[in-house]
Amino acid sequence: MYCLVKFAPLFLAVAVCNGWLFGDFVGKLKELDEISLWPLPQKFQSSAVAFKLSPARFQIVQAKQSSTGPSCSILENAFRRYFEYIFGDLKKPEKSRKKVYDSDLVELQVWVTSPDPECDGFPSLQTDESYELSVDEPSAVLKAANVWGALRGNSSKIKTSIFSSQQNNINKTDISDFPRFAHRGILLDSSRHFLPLKVILANLEAMAMNKFNVFHWHIVDDHSFPYMSRTFPELSQKGAYHPFTHVYTPSDVKMVIEFARMRGIRVIPEFDTPGHTESWGNGQLVDLLHDMYSSLKSCFLRPCFHSTYRSCRESNPDIQKFMVQQGFGTDYSKLESFYIQRLLDIVAATKKGYMVWQEVFDNGVKLKDDTVVEVWMGNKMEEELQNVTGAGFTTILSAPWYLDYISYGQDWQHYYKVEPLNFPGTDAQKKLVIGGEACLWGEYVDATNLTPRLWPRASAVAERLWSDKSVTDVDNAYNRLVQHRCRMVKRGIPAEPLFVGHCRQEYKGL
Repeated sequence: MYCLVKFAPLFLAVAVCNGWLFGDFVGKLKELDEISLWPLPQKFQSSAVAFKLSPARFQIVQAKQSSTGPSCSILENAFRRYFEYIFGDLKKPEKSRKKVYDSDLVELQVWVTSPDPECDGFPSLQTDESYELSVDEPSAVLKAANVWGALRGNSSKIKTSIFSSQQNNINKTDISDFPRFAHRGILLDSSRHFLPLKVILANLEAMAMNKFNVFHWHIVDDHSFPYMSRTFPELSQKGAYHPFTHVYTPSDVKMVIEFARMRGIRVIPEFDTPGHTESWGNGQLVDLLHDMYSSLKSCFLRPCFHSTYRSCRESNPDIQKFMVQQGFGTDYSKLESFYIQRLLDIVAATKKGYMVWQEVFDNGVKLKDDTVVEVWMGNKMEEELQNVTGAGFTTILSAPWYLDYISYGQDWQHYYKVEPLNFPGTDAQKKLVIGGEACLWGEYVDATNLTPRLWPRASAVAERLWSDKSVTDVDNAYNRLVQHRCRMVKRGIPAEPLFVGHCRQEYKGL
């Protein structure tokens, strides 16, 4: 009794200091729930009217008029995942009730309108990810042109319900949403430190929760070659950290691609050449690039390569002899152009797309019109965007979002405040910027610290690439991101905290 009396004034002091008492505390939690969508939809309206969600009653189904059916595994699998996300904490089923009350939400109907729902396809840069979600009793309706929009809408549905209250309520809601940019990526580096499959898959799950749609897999580099090639097995046998434990087999790669597809995510592999290829040389001198890139097309949808040259080119007698034969003299830019052109021809023959880092453009290499240029250098970023788009090339921005640079404090705010189109240029030029990527390079990151270092910092990039340009209020973003981070933690993603505080699932009290 003494302890209770002693601590009562302390609790009262804290409550008064923060401007609320017990009744306001519950209201404050509810207020935070209602604004915690991340990324923020383009159009969102929610009312105080709430409906109860019951695991014994609620179901996610395909609408009768939907072009999908029970054989659409991408949706059926998603329905099971999302049901678990909502009701995972309620292990014991509720006792059956004799009637469904008017305040119950009994189902979510998913309505795919396009004649081809793309159930067996892969997402692409042209994919329509828009959706409309209406939550009203007795049924909520999610409407999308294809399965990819349905996946994005289901993600928003979860966010409006999973943290609504201890009783699993969901507010009456209307959402009309679509991404601002088509390319919203995360780059992970599995060469400098090998990343086990479970780490990659866990972060694909987190990517889907944040509406990212591209996994840029920097799979090999100087340090190791973990990709197991059927065509050139010596590459991983001699170039990987370990030929058996630290490699990605073809079945591993297939698993990653399918896991990503099920979440509306494209996988873009990066095989650096001619620079960053020291690990290649440990296996063999690869001059049969045609065979190498041709073998990749059976696994990956869109190869990406990086072109940088080493100074050893100038001291290599074979290269010097070749340059004389080609009439290049001592102009190594001509050599680079020759190499890149040959390489682009090889990749183009696979019927796949390709991306290059900005140095290839900066060095004056003649590029094909459909080349995608990634701008990654932070100095003169605006000028680079102006030059690349001015030359007519499709562009991706990653320069302001290198998450391997860490600092004390809330550095997520710096990523959040970036405006990708803040550079001199015409409207036509700015339309060529198709999105961006958050990059986490692996010099100081492995399986032990990758996920907490990436999230929720990458979430700031997610909203910048998805939500409207006008969504810039950092204070509002902080309140929503705190709740979003707690959702990720609740789903097993060890996202680091933004600042002082706690998540509600940490205790079983109020």
